[in-house]
Amino acid sequence: MRRLLDQVYLLSGGIAAVSILAICLLVTAQVGLNVLARLGGPALSYTIPSYADFAGYFLATASFMALAHTLRHGSHIRVNLVLTRLPARGQWVAEIVALALGFVASVYAVWFATSLMLESLHYGDMSTGIVAIPIWIPQCAMVVGLGLLALAFLDTLIESIRAKRPVLVDDVSE
Repeated sequence: MRRLLDQVYLLSGGIAAVSILAICLLVTAQVGLNVLARLGGPALSYTIPSYADFAGYFLATASFMALAHTLRHGSHIRVNLVLTRLPARGQWVAEIVALALGFVASVYAVWFATSLMLESLHYGDMSTGIVAIPIWIPQCAMVVGLGLLALAFLDTLIESIRAKRPVLVDDVSE
């Protein structure tokens, strides 16, 4: 089970990375088209339809799909100023409380995001850009990302309880 969950978290991080790459490629292509229009005049003026909308969707996908991966790697922002001053048992209790609260908050966020997505699907909400996209499609990434975050919180909470010590270690790769 551990390997499966780690693979899921890695996959979500990979999807986030591909989304960032897609933003870079999309914006680079549009900048290239802008340069072409300046050099070649109006005859060579092209625009990628709704490129800003798509970049925004990719950004949302990257942001939400990266949540579980960054949590499991200890890369989320934490308040270590207080934690480092606590004894080992206090650090563990603080982590348990934080993980439990994070799990509850993420489950609520999943419920809310799912309700929003289903409402968009029900009413047929579409984006307002040149290319009309059903809004529920980009909202799916938000729901999946938040669902994976809830799973990661629960997974880490259970792991910490079993280990009887904090399991999240800050990623100090700076």
